[in-house]
Amino acid sequence: MSKIIAIYVRRSVSDNDNNSLSIDSQKVDCVKSLRGGEEYRIYCDEGKSAKGIKHRPAFMQMMSDAKEGLLERIIVKKYDRFSRNMRDYLNVTDELDKYGVGVSSLSEPFNTTTKEGRLMRNNLLSFAEFERETIAERVADAYNTRAHETGFYLGGQVCYGYEPERRKVDGKAGSVLVPSDKAHVIQKAYEIYKNPDTSLADIVDYFKDNDIEVNIPRRARAYSDEQAIKANGGMSNMDRSHFSKLLDSPLYVKADKDVYQYLVSKGYEILDDIEAFNGVHGLFRHSKIKGKQATRDSGEYFYIKVGYHEGLVDSDTWLAVQDKKSHNKRIPNNISAKNSWLVGLTKCGHCGYSFTINYSWNKAKTVLWRYYIDHGKNRSNGCVHKRVKTKPDAVEEAVFNAMKERLENIKIAKIAKSKPDSEAETIKTAIIRADSEIRELMDKLAKADDVLFSYIQGRIKEIHSRKSDLEAKLRAKARKHKEIDTAPLDKPLSRWDSLTTEEKHALATTMIDVIYVSDERGIEINFSI
Repeated sequence: MSKIIAIYVRRSVSDNDNNSLSIDSQKVDCVKSLRGGEEYRIYCDEGKSAKGIKHRPAFMQMMSDAKEGLLERIIVKKYDRFSRNMRDYLNVTDELDKYGVGVSSLSEPFNTTTKEGRLMRNNLLSFAEFERETIAERVADAYNTRAHETGFYLGGQVCYGYEPERRKVDGKAGSVLVPSDKAHVIQKAYEIYKNPDTSLADIVDYFKDNDIEVNIPRRARAYSDEQAIKANGGMSNMDRSHFSKLLDSPLYVKADKDVYQYLVSKGYEILDDIEAFNGVHGLFRHSKIKGKQATRDSGEYFYIKVGYHEGLVDSDTWLAVQDKKSHNKRIPNNISAKNSWLVGLTKCGHCGYSFTINYSWNKAKTVLWRYYIDHGKNRSNGCVHKRVKTKPDAVEEAVFNAMKERLENIKIAKIAKSKPDSEAETIKTAIIRADSEIRELMDKLAKADDVLFSYIQGRIKEIHSRKSDLEAKLRAKARKHKEIDTAPLDKPLSRWDSLTTEEKHALATTMIDVIYVSDERGIEINFSI
């Protein structure tokens, strides 16, 4: 079977102003270079960038044909049509060499079979790669500039629950997100998950049981950095991880002053003044890191911009969900709570490291005992209290009784409308003192020399950080008090013995932050409600 000549043409969006690189121009010039009677096939990638090769379907088909032995050689107008990435180019040409297929360029007519020709080709590709990276950096800079200046939707994939609509805001035209026919999915997911006794699985089950079409794509993610959820494209199997990412996103919150303070406490850079957080509009979260992806937990790597779109979820619900998700992240889920329903919650009262549970038989081999192992004993500055005599059985019994008592006290307090929370009042007093101290230090700045100025700045920063922590604690306390509904907790506690270990564990993590255990101080329980 005779082999054919492959003509590869490519044009990216950034080439729009270059008529000499139009698809038609490349095709005409390459075909003209053929000798009469030579059979050829054109492989065309329209609107595809030079970054990588796997996203170019025509190129991948050409490589497949080369592997099948169908091609004699490949012609391109310029080597950068083939690839601008030096590593990709060398890897591909090495692969083509194995198939006996050469690559030639019309614009760089040097012989790549010689070492001099290969050097010239590689130099040209190095400049092409530099150009591609420069273009990408300019695009990123332009995006960040627009992200700082406007609350418009800046393009990319459509955010799940929204669709873009062209509008004019403050005399400027742009895309504003408006609720789509999937907005109710977002609202219901938040409504379900904010309850203390629900999980991500409950959200999935709700939509399945009610036969509600969700259509979250397999690579769904809430708007974060420069990417968003694609609104269309079905998902045959709803996944808890998809909903988890949706519940992380500030895109959907009707951002108010509480949301502003929450984000500040998490380390986010806020571009807008607090007055912009009016309880109506949602937020865009953009990455400040170039060249790598920041995690959603690292707030300091993101900045927040108030969008022109309206949020879908009220701030109380959104903040309750963030509190719950933040708490759940501290609880390991790979152990399945089989050894104890307090797994992940119990820690050494001396070193603060987590306990695990081991088993051993008594001398008669009739009873299997459970006992704690302290992870802190294996650290470089290992815990001096290596063995804990207090047994898991005793801790579980004490914690269960404390949970019942805690719940009863909450109900009594709600009925009696007891006195204001003394701890909350103490926190408020500390915040007022911090404000006063900051004002006094600010007054001294004008008369300070360089050394004193630097010291005062550092002191102000330290006090402001402490104040932010106090404000975050006060907000969390207020929200938890506001959101507590004892009804979902009463029922499982009343039938405790019939619950599985996993169900007990889920209830414990809803009510408790951490449990410190030591033989000297006993059992100290820090409740989250």
